[in-house]
Amino acid sequence: MKLNMNNKLFAQMRAATRNLLHKPQVDTSKVIQDALKNASAMTQAAQAHMHGLSQANGKQHLRTPADVPDMLAELSRTFGHGGAAANEPATLLPGTFSSATFTNRAGTRSYKLYVPSSYTGQPTALVVMLHGCTQDPDDFATGTQMNVLAEETGCLVVYPAQSQQANSSRCWNWFNGVDQQRGQGEPSIIAGITREVMGKYAIDPAQVYVAGLSAGGAMATIMGTLYPELYAAVGVHSGLPFASAHDLPSALAAMQGQLQRQRAYAAQPDRAIPIIVFHGDQDHTVHPTNGDELMVHARDAAHAMAVEPGRVPDGHAFTRTVHKRADGKVHGEHWVIHGAGHAWSGGSARGSYTDGRGPDASREMLRFFSTHR
Repeated sequence: MKLNMNNKLFAQMRAATRNLLHKPQVDTSKVIQDALKNASAMTQAAQAHMHGLSQANGKQHLRTPADVPDMLAELSRTFGHGGAAANEPATLLPGTFSSATFTNRAGTRSYKLYVPSSYTGQPTALVVMLHGCTQDPDDFATGTQMNVLAEETGCLVVYPAQSQQANSSRCWNWFNGVDQQRGQGEPSIIAGITREVMGKYAIDPAQVYVAGLSAGGAMATIMGTLYPELYAAVGVHSGLPFASAHDLPSALAAMQGQLQRQRAYAAQPDRAIPIIVFHGDQDHTVHPTNGDELMVHARDAAHAMAVEPGRVPDGHAFTRTVHKRADGKVHGEHWVIHGAGHAWSGGSARGSYTDGRGPDASREMLRFFSTHR
């Protein structure tokens, strides 16, 4: 595995060198030094990720070597399209990004809240963003650029943070039975954070949404399923269906596409949740089958369906499948990003697990959310 990663790194460096030869006034030695410096950190991140979701009952579960290509996407941030962005300073925004904590009988979690500069007490939308494994609110906000979009749209964005005490890799525990129940475990904490923000700010209760990546995407599905009166729509990126696992072994199986379909279907609510799903068809961490399964309920409730292929200029091709109700309103969207792995589509290279060559998932989610209230 280490040999494969080294070969990939050398290939990346050779490609970068060829590109740099055609770009005058570039300090090639600095770029290569930065690449080598970042490579060590990314290798450690890859190793940590492949052992992620792993510590349960004192046992470690090694992830499959097929996960390595997704980890190598992090190395590519130092080259090509992502290199410049990764070395640029973070965007300074005029709003406030503050920290707080929430406690209930299920536990305590910290969170960060972005309030845009345009907010003066008028009713506005709230987006709850749930990060993936090994991430935190700052990293997730940077990668998704959701705070930048909050400045454009005027919505507030809250980022609950998983603790390492609850999960050593900071994954949301979407696969635990207690964390799939209303009023219990982590769902109760996330709902509590949502309500706390709604109580402190003039949030329009009809414009509250939840979205997430990977483990956070699975938890976003859980939140939309358990609290349909609280969240008007759900955004899931590289996530999994509700109740697709009940423990760690079944979680790893679900991530590989071996879903507990009968159990997941039985647990679905009576009402189809408005949902927008993004998934790379080369995702080796969470199998793309999960994206298909997330759309089952919306597809079954649809009156019409439209398939729209597209391509990002100099980026990934994608297929967008739209499910409409009888009144013509779009109730579900499924974006399959061709050639993409386990990364937030259209995200900033300054954050982890992002792929700037894909369609802008953050912007598309906010567009979809704005049509559901």
